[in-house]
Amino acid sequence: MDNGHGTQNGSAVASCDVTPVPESDISEICQRYGNDRHRMMDILLDVQDRYRCIAPSTMDKIAARMDMTRIEVEGVASFYSFFSLTPKGRITIRLCDDIVDRYHGLEAVTQAFEEVLGISIGQTSADGVFSLEYTPCIGMCDQAPAAMVNEVVITRLTPDKARAFAEGLKAGRTPEQLVTGRFLELTPYERANRMVDNNIRHAGEVLLGPVPEDAGLSKAAAMTPSQIITAVEDSGLRGCGGAGFTTGRKWRFAAAERSERHYVFCNADEGEPGTFKDRVLLTERPHLVFEGMTIAARAVGARDGVIYLRGEYVYLKPLLEQVLEDRRRKGLLGKEILGRKGFDFDIRIQMGAGAYICGEEGALISSCEGLPGEPKTRPPYTVVRGYLGYPTVVNNVETYCHAARILDRGATWFNAMGVEGSHGTKLYSICGDCLNPGIYELPYGHTVWDILDMAGGKDAAAVLVGGPSGAMIARDSFHRQLTFDDLSTGGAIIIFSGERNILEIVEYYLSFFVHESCGYCTPCRVGNVFLQKAIAKFREGLANPEDIEYLKDLSSTIIETSRCGLGMTSPNPVLSTLQNFPLVYSAMTKPSRDGLRDTFDIQSAIDGARKIAKRRSYIFDRDFTQ
Repeated sequence: MDNGHGTQNGSAVASCDVTPVPESDISEICQRYGNDRHRMMDILLDVQDRYRCIAPSTMDKIAARMDMTRIEVEGVASFYSFFSLTPKGRITIRLCDDIVDRYHGLEAVTQAFEEVLGISIGQTSADGVFSLEYTPCIGMCDQAPAAMVNEVVITRLTPDKARAFAEGLKAGRTPEQLVTGRFLELTPYERANRMVDNNIRHAGEVLLGPVPEDAGLSKAAAMTPSQIITAVEDSGLRGCGGAGFTTGRKWRFAAAERSERHYVFCNADEGEPGTFKDRVLLTERPHLVFEGMTIAARAVGARDGVIYLRGEYVYLKPLLEQVLEDRRRKGLLGKEILGRKGFDFDIRIQMGAGAYICGEEGALISSCEGLPGEPKTRPPYTVVRGYLGYPTVVNNVETYCHAARILDRGATWFNAMGVEGSHGTKLYSICGDCLNPGIYELPYGHTVWDILDMAGGKDAAAVLVGGPSGAMIARDSFHRQLTFDDLSTGGAIIIFSGERNILEIVEYYLSFFVHESCGYCTPCRVGNVFLQKAIAKFREGLANPEDIEYLKDLSSTIIETSRCGLGMTSPNPVLSTLQNFPLVYSAMTKPSRDGLRDTFDIQSAIDGARKIAKRRSYIFDRDFTQ
């Protein structure tokens, strides 16, 4: 059975129900989360971790315990790629299948794992010990190829390194022991750094240079909520996740809502391929992240906060939990923060489970509510009606860090950096065909040529700015500036040399969007499959000149009729390459027969699209009126 996002289980292990999960175990897991249906993600994560799958009978028991229907539980269990309805191995190896990993030797690394483990991608060994599968970008593009082995991350894989790691696993060593024999003796911070290199290439003045501890929070505690918001507004800070909405305005809108509760959420689900800046901040500046959230809570009157941590960053969870506990001990979280009566705020970690769509704030909130990660209809916006129907501020990791520094150093200091309309500094995740991949903190206004010079990417023929939902530009656009008003990016910059096939890159990113669509909207669910098929036609040299107009028209339809940002940006790899690399497309076309396009069977295409999109029809086609 397919889990909606992941691969088929090709092993002899066929059912989780061979040994049913005891009722008492389900009861204990549900009680751990207060029998709260909104904590369904945590419940299912615990079940998956303990039993390696979420069996039909287990779902029945969870549903009965939580006073839910089986279809409600299965709707969540089947949505996220890290949940499985069939057994996974005790050790699950997820190889990152991003295009950057492919170009850095993923195929040979995969072959080494397959040879040693005796299984192919998508299979589990007959003894139930190993599963081997591909997964989309895990945020390690600066050190590709990379993989997750349970909750351990391994990077810079070569065939020899992969073979040695697999042999160590087969010999009975744990993934942690293969990282270092002293793994359990290390602090959470040391463990994270032993697994992953942060690759900080340029530390700027705001975030990655010297940062005094909680200086911004100390000043905010002595200010009124309105004064805090005014400082953030005057700084010119805009959201750093890609949309660029003015942060201070968002906070003011939330604060103005009369409600018994307000919430502050941190979006740490950076799933955009090529992006890894938040990974570095969560490792090197976790206190600053939580400081910023606490300042936002004082500004809008929130008592509860949630940081939504992508499942691929589970290796950072122990570090973040340690930091949260440290802040509670110091009086920086909890009751009467810094001795201020009525200043109460605390934060919990909500783990994701492998769904790119949950980077969209509505889908993120749905996930935190124990639902499939489907975007919410807007308006109302989350600052009006968010988590559980209450006003909710959602900002990303980098934004909260900037807010904390602004409260420390002042709005004028921050506003003076960058250029008009794009103030402060920006973290850029640079990877691909360059000598110095990694993190660069720079003021807004640098050109793409500047970036290429710093990163050692002088041979670039194409640069993807903003990840696949951004724009692919050619050399004649490298003079453009990285600003909100010119080339806007949430942080990802992927460099491609002239050796790379533009259409191969486009087809890969379309397959990514097909895989990650939540499936709610037909234009997104089906239209992106049509786009992928059309690009494949160009790659095979079978396209007609009229197919170029077909790509434009279909892209426009998907953008105009999709419900959320995924569908609205998924055609961008097609549209930006049509605009900036037109000769690539024209070189792969042939004249039409009698000026007519080939006939097109829409129903057949839709049926095929549904299969490719891997969506279970009952989730999206059932009657919602009951």
